[in-house]
Amino acid sequence: MLDIRPSLKLPTPPREKVRRIRYFIFLKDVFILAITAMGGPQAHLALYLEVLVKKRAYVTEEELMELTALCSILPGPSSTQTLTAIAFKIGGPNLAYLTLLVWITPAVAIMTAAALSINYLQAHQISLDFTHFIQPMAVGFMIYAGFQIGRKVFTNAMRVGIGSVAAILGLIFQSPYIPPIVLLIGGITTAVQFNKLERQEHKDPLQIQWSNFLLWLAILVVAAIIGGITRWLPIRLFENFYRNGSLIFGGGQVLIPLMFTEFVLFKKKQYLTQEEFLSGYAIAQTVPGPVFAFTAFIGTLAMRDYGIPGQLLGSMAATAGIFLPGTFLIFFVYRFWNQLKQYRVVRASLEGINAASTGLIVSAIIPMFEPSAGNILDISVIVTTFLLLNFTKIPHPIIVVVGLLLGFIL
Repeated sequence: MLDIRPSLKLPTPPREKVRRIRYFIFLKDVFILAITAMGGPQAHLALYLEVLVKKRAYVTEEELMELTALCSILPGPSSTQTLTAIAFKIGGPNLAYLTLLVWITPAVAIMTAAALSINYLQAHQISLDFTHFIQPMAVGFMIYAGFQIGRKVFTNAMRVGIGSVAAILGLIFQSPYIPPIVLLIGGITTAVQFNKLERQEHKDPLQIQWSNFLLWLAILVVAAIIGGITRWLPIRLFENFYRNGSLIFGGGQVLIPLMFTEFVLFKKKQYLTQEEFLSGYAIAQTVPGPVFAFTAFIGTLAMRDYGIPGQLLGSMAATAGIFLPGTFLIFFVYRFWNQLKQYRVVRASLEGINAASTGLIVSAIIPMFEPSAGNILDISVIVTTFLLLNFTKIPHPIIVVVGLLLGFIL
């Protein structure tokens, strides 16, 4: 007999629908991180551990630490690469690109608005004297960052030597083409030394999918050619930031001094002045999300002669240029990461890269400090900022806000 009674069994949701719900929850978690994650890659890692590992279990703690190590080897924004790599593991490249957009948009929007505001004040001849204190404070932030990195990196004579040579070369040759050469030499030096000391072991051959690497390389070459032919500023901005995003090891602490060298010193203040740069960097200390979003500030001011639409275009060109290389490279390497981990020489090269990066930070801090060298008040602000950062737990945004208030009062 045919049973026509309705079944009490609930229909199982389609697997695709469940997957989409999980992706949506993941993107919501990323957005919350984007508006709350302060303090740079180290603080971001702690939040990833709390939210993405302990709360949601998207990855294990071991997987998170391995991805962090991988991203520290690659050029680009390490905390952003870690987050997009997790998204890639969960949902492939489409979810990873969506994750990148959700993660960077709040910080990029804030830094773009800050640049538009500064340009508006200057265009209406409104004094920016209230930012006077945050400029030496920005130098204090950079000295603190360099000090913290140096304590971790300069642990033996070889690293000190590499860092010293990098600092000297960076001071003598103030060119955007010197840092990548210095970083390459530093990495090769420690890799060669490692090979001399360690017994070589048999490794399985790597199986590499080259598509993302070729995409990264094609954009690098095409942008350089088109920028050189057209001389159109948005393309040149994109190429500048794309090149830097392809060659910066060490995260935002290295990004800032290299940006200062290229866009203030090397470009002879064509894009923005030292005062504007330092003001923007100080503001960036109050913004959650990736430190690399500071480039949106530079791109916006670089296009100030093209009106608000042009400034927004400059922000987008700078943002795309700085974030895309690291994204392409993490997608490329992640596919064979499990094989790459067996090559310890890869990790050894990171020692030299980090030492050279730290030396380049020193070489960029010195020109940033020079305008304050003869000003007792500025020196006092720099020293006070460093001491507060090193010996207290006062959040960066509070220090910057206090500096702005003092600028209005004094």
